[in-house]
Amino acid sequence: MIVICGGLIAILTFGPRASFGFFLQPMSQDLGWGRDVFGLAIAIQNLLWGASQPVAGALADRFGIVRSFWVGAILYAAGLVLMAWSTTPGMLHLSAGVVLGFGLSGASFNIVLSSFGKILPEEWRSFSFGVGTAAGSFGQFLFSPLSIVLINAYGWQTTLIVFAALLLLVLPLSLALATGGQPATGRLGGVPHQSFRAALAEALGHRSYVLLVLGFFTCGFHVAFITTHLPPYLVDKGLAASWGGWVLALIGLFNIVGSLSSGWIGTRYPKRYLLAAIYFSRALAFAVFLLAPLTPASALVFGAVIGLLWLSTVPPTFALVALMFGTRYMATLAGVVFFSHQVGAFVGVWLGGVLYESYGSYDVVWWLGAALGIFAGLVHLPIREQPVVRLAPAPA
Repeated sequence: MIVICGGLIAILTFGPRASFGFFLQPMSQDLGWGRDVFGLAIAIQNLLWGASQPVAGALADRFGIVRSFWVGAILYAAGLVLMAWSTTPGMLHLSAGVVLGFGLSGASFNIVLSSFGKILPEEWRSFSFGVGTAAGSFGQFLFSPLSIVLINAYGWQTTLIVFAALLLLVLPLSLALATGGQPATGRLGGVPHQSFRAALAEALGHRSYVLLVLGFFTCGFHVAFITTHLPPYLVDKGLAASWGGWVLALIGLFNIVGSLSSGWIGTRYPKRYLLAAIYFSRALAFAVFLLAPLTPASALVFGAVIGLLWLSTVPPTFALVALMFGTRYMATLAGVVFFSHQVGAFVGVWLGGVLYESYGSYDVVWWLGAALGIFAGLVHLPIREQPVVRLAPAPA
């Protein structure tokens, strides 16, 4: 029941924000904006989502997961409603950027994964991370064509209102993931508890954790850039807008396979090598996509390949955090890692809009994404997969 309800929350929270790329062109055309205006709003959203994620994680660790979901879901729904009635760039930046960014920090799939880490037994942990991530991917698969159908039939404003109503289902579903706040002192399983400040200082002084944080920047860059700018990129190249919907849907569908496989592989092989292989493969996929002739078939193949690599980074990344530091401050420390992801997302979305308006092309950003894939692959290789000293088993 915990995994099912957590998966449904991941679907409902990941689906709408993964479909924002389909709102770029109709909103920009109706309101007379350049793509940089919409791109900046989504960039602000990603940055604030990441910046507030450690705080939301700390509050969830302290007061329980349910309160985090309720506050986040209400803000998320309110942001969608305000976005539907945004008529100025400032209003769009406030709604789609600020309000949605804060809402996502309290009700996104990474909070779901943190709750899995706290509630489920250790032997379930890595695989449940894969299930939660795959559920978010199914949300992308489901909401991508749904967005196109609703926008074409009822307009982008009504579509956003419908999504806001669906978000309210998170409130009852979150009750299945209830965890109470935990005290900052005492012992759990023979391991002394730390204060929040001591746990954060320990993590930021840990070389492998810092490398994990640096590498996750690239994941955010790739995911946010593709989600927001791939649909208009395909239209610019002469493909119908519907192909963008099918490519993003295919990414979400294949990411279910990739996330589940990543969660399973991570229980059997070194996670650092798995992460390095994923990032190197992304770099190769970007290069081939740019160099090959662009057709509907090549776009769909790219969607399938990148889907296998899409969020398959999440299960081993979250599992490494739990392995290194335990689950007491799981939401907080995973939130810091996710902040790096969202800084990358901000850069990817913002640069996509700015460089397109400057050069009329996305090519520079695509090649930058390939280079970052190589960088991330190299960064993960030196990570050491072992608990910190205070959690290591005592010698016999």
